Amino acid sequence: MACLLETPIRMSVLSEVTASSRHYVDRLFDPDPQKVLQGVIDMKNAVIGNNKQKANLIVLGAVPRLLYLLQQETSSTELKTECAVVLGSLAMGTENNVKSLLDCHIIPALLQGLLSPDLKFIEACLRCLRTIFTSPVTPEELLYTDATVIPHLMALLSRSRYTQEYICQIFSHCCKGPDHQTILFNHGAVQNIAHLLTSVSYKVRMQALKCFSVLAFENPQVSMTLVNVLVDGELLPQIFVKMLQRDKPIEMQLTSAKCLTYMCRAGAIRTDDNCIVLKLDHDLKHAHELRQAAFKLYASLGANDEDIRKKIIETENMMDRIVTGLSESSVKVRLAAVRCLHSLSRSVQQLRTSFQDHAVWKPLMKVLQNAPDEILVVASSMLCNLLLEFSPSKEPILESGAVELLCGLTQSENPALRVNGIWALMNMAFQAEQKIKADILRSLSTEQLFRLLSDSDLNVLMKTLGLLRNLLSTRPHIDKIMSTHGKQIMQAVTLILEGEHNIEVKEQTLCILANIADGTTAKELIMTNDDILQKIKYYMLAAMFCISNLIWNEEEGSQERQDKLRDMGIVDILHKLSQSPDSNLCDKAKMALQQYLA
Repeated sequence: MACLLETPIRMSVLSEVTASSRHYVDRLFDPDPQKVLQGVIDMKNAVIGNNKQKANLIVLGAVPRLLYLLQQETSSTELKTECAVVLGSLAMGTENNVKSLLDCHIIPALLQGLLSPDLKFIEACLRCLRTIFTSPVTPEELLYTDATVIPHLMALLSRSRYTQEYICQIFSHCCKGPDHQTILFNHGAVQNIAHLLTSVSYKVRMQALKCFSVLAFENPQVSMTLVNVLVDGELLPQIFVKMLQRDKPIEMQLTSAKCLTYMCRAGAIRTDDNCIVLKLDHDLKHAHELRQAAFKLYASLGANDEDIRKKIIETENMMDRIVTGLSESSVKVRLAAVRCLHSLSRSVQQLRTSFQDHAVWKPLMKVLQNAPDEILVVASSMLCNLLLEFSPSKEPILESGAVELLCGLTQSENPALRVNGIWALMNMAFQAEQKIKADILRSLSTEQLFRLLSDSDLNVLMKTLGLLRNLLSTRPHIDKIMSTHGKQIMQAVTLILEGEHNIEVKEQTLCILANIADGTTAKELIMTNDDILQKIKYYMLAAMFCISNLIWNEEEGSQERQDKLRDMGIVDILHKLSQSPDSNLCDKAKMALQQYLA
């Protein structure tokens, strides 16, 4: 019986199962062993790098047949080996492929294959097991179900460099916690793996080093043992130190640093030990440069591509590393880490998920408390993204005192910080509760608001107008704010409309007036200000929504407002505009005139 995927196969996949795919499976049942072998070899060539073909063969039932052939005593060793290779290739496809293989009980079959005397078959089984166990869908406990498996794997370590590489990789991926560490330790993992650190194969050395990093993690027993292990006359800590040298690959330097760090934490090595202090001091600057370069690279890669941002964030422990970088002692590393997070924060999806899962806002707020301007500029820019309306980080950021912090940034001598401070407040005010809006106005103060509206930097002015526009939204909020700050806000509006500003600035200001005019009581602040009304007359296009709100028939006091505006000549202007060749302007004027005729 063919094994089934846990999720239903889509019809689109079934429709793409080709005749050639069926032919590959049919050949596995040929009575001629030589033809079966050739069929498996052809299947191996067909599935390399072809996920569609892999899915087709799994659906058609290739896996149970391959496992049957792999376990049959009558199968030749060559056939068994080729079956293991094909199964390993299928495992390199999607996670659903791995689930299908697990459902067909591939692990017990492969572990049984390790009892074979043939080295090539053993290596093929181990290679497939390595692929399956490194998949996130494979439970690590499957390695420990049979008590005879670990000691047998230890014995196989001496067979070849491939058995060493694959077994160490399996151990490092399946060692999750103290129970697993104890099992591996008790079966001689330290002694059996230690000599692999001097292997001629870089892959073997690297996988052995990773094994020690997971074995020593928060484990005093292992760490204390490692201190006294000799390899070719050298103690393990000395070997780890050598692996920190600048001529070694970065991956090796970082992993050996992990081993030494875990041993220090466990008390196996004193923090003032010469092998630690001298070497790490010597390489500290280099390590900082490496991390800085890595963060900069990720920031550049993720700047404009959502798929790349997703891959970066999904890389194992990547977010933890970047977040940790925010508290580095090196200013340059902290800056690079913030830039990297800022780049990743451009993703709406990641703001809603990964940034919330890792509570990125917490270390970011710490960075904003006390940092050089170059870091503050990038960090505050990132905060703008975290304060967008859909970001789940917005609420905890507000509760952590962000209003005061951002209002403080608006007083900076650095224009970029003023822009980011007011920009973040603008995002904070969007569709916010009345209390938040009141907090912003109270913390910012009307005096600072006037200073920002007089700022020589156009970006500061535009974002300040944007803040006012977001504050003055929702009718009850408009009336409440205008009842307490109406005089100052009207002065600010007048100041902008009388100044020599570009069209965008004045349009934004008139939009603020339109919002004020939408208030129930706030309307009167416009109607009692002849200066503002005169200016509205000259900005008729942008002010059309404002006029419509003021004269809307269904609202109390509309007749008085209509009469006053008629006396000022507004109706005559509306008649002229209703004849405009601009259809948009014409329609808006006619809509306003209908309020007088109703």
